Amino acid sequence: MPKKKQKEFQSPKGMRDLLPQDWGFWYKLIKTGEDLAQDYGFQKIETPILEDADLFVRGTGATTDIVSKQMYFVKTAGGANLALRPEGTPGVVRAYMENGMASLPQPIKLFYYGPMFRYEQPQAGRWRQLYQFGLEVFGDSGAVLDAQIIQFCFHLFRSVGLKKINIHINSLGCPQCRPSYRKALLDYYRHRKDKVCPDCKRRIKENPLRLLDCKEEKCQPIKAQAPAMVDHLCDECRKHFKEVLEFLDELEIPYFLNSSLVRGLDYYTKTIFEIFWDGEDAPQIALGGGGRYDNLVKELGGRPTPAVGVGLGLDRIVDLMKKEQVKISVGPNFKVFLVQLGAMGKKKGLKLFEKLHQAGILAAESMSRDSIKAQMKLADKYGVKFALILGQQEALDNTVIIRDMQSGVQETVPQDKVVDELKKRFKK
Repeated sequence: MPKKKQKEFQSPKGMRDLLPQDWGFWYKLIKTGEDLAQDYGFQKIETPILEDADLFVRGTGATTDIVSKQMYFVKTAGGANLALRPEGTPGVVRAYMENGMASLPQPIKLFYYGPMFRYEQPQAGRWRQLYQFGLEVFGDSGAVLDAQIIQFCFHLFRSVGLKKINIHINSLGCPQCRPSYRKALLDYYRHRKDKVCPDCKRRIKENPLRLLDCKEEKCQPIKAQAPAMVDHLCDECRKHFKEVLEFLDELEIPYFLNSSLVRGLDYYTKTIFEIFWDGEDAPQIALGGGGRYDNLVKELGGRPTPAVGVGLGLDRIVDLMKKEQVKISVGPNFKVFLVQLGAMGKKKGLKLFEKLHQAGILAAESMSRDSIKAQMKLADKYGVKFALILGQQEALDNTVIIRDMQSGVQETVPQDKVVDELKKRFKK
């Protein structure tokens, strides 16, 4: 009987490995974002990947595509209904309420990054396990914070070498002024419901604002002529939006007033925005987006708390960094290469490696290799200034050979003096 072939495992559909050759881009983006967020006064928070499913149903919105079509639900052995987080904001709101942050001096400024999960058809720049970097601010209704969130995004993109970005911005108003806009939008679409796609026919009944989020080609001419929310804003919302735009003008941040921008989540009020790449022949794929959500904390059981935030799609940004050939560090800036020979050389070499590390001298090594020729070739490839050679004799004598890689000159020094000697040479 033929032996059954073993199963070849692959990553699940829509998920992938982040490989070492790509980590230079990921590291540059995440490290820059983390440093910049702290410069802007944000503190890091990390929430669970699994949350109560109802948190997203109530927070993100039961009729949104994220909840109704894309969410991964998990039923535990104990009967709890959990979900893999599809986005970051509801979890951070839950953490804000649960951990008593409302009683701290406001505003509370938080940032996070990590994996999110959405069950959708994989395509370029869209994965079922995606990564986001997010900012959330709680406890202040000022338009200056809306502008500062956008300023952060603009600053981050420039800091990682992406300068051709454009901000699409709109206002969704508030519960006081939105009903009149909803009525105007329904009146407009009722006369055209036979000309729209099946999804839009459903949206007319379930969530009219989502009509403006349709991407179907046949709906675009109709959407383009739809009433604009900015024409229906109440005095307070109009004033707030005007202030946001004035701040952006003062900062000289380019933006485009997009009356059909609505975002795909239910909790937004007032300011909303999306970030696009403005390069030649660039597809209209959002690299991130956000806005104000002044009612979400209350809707999830807290007291009324104004809030504003943004989520950035790290996968798409990294893809763009690669396409634009953004310069990255290819690895640590090694100063020396530790060459070891024989069993005694290896033992002493490991100890010396730790000593160098503690002294802040980055050392490369190849402990698995025995050939001095192969190790010296690697030292040359790394471009180090000095090679430290530790053979059997040096191990017995407690010495190290310091070889200048440029001149080839070698000098033997005691092992307990090698750190001081290297520091002198680096100063020269």
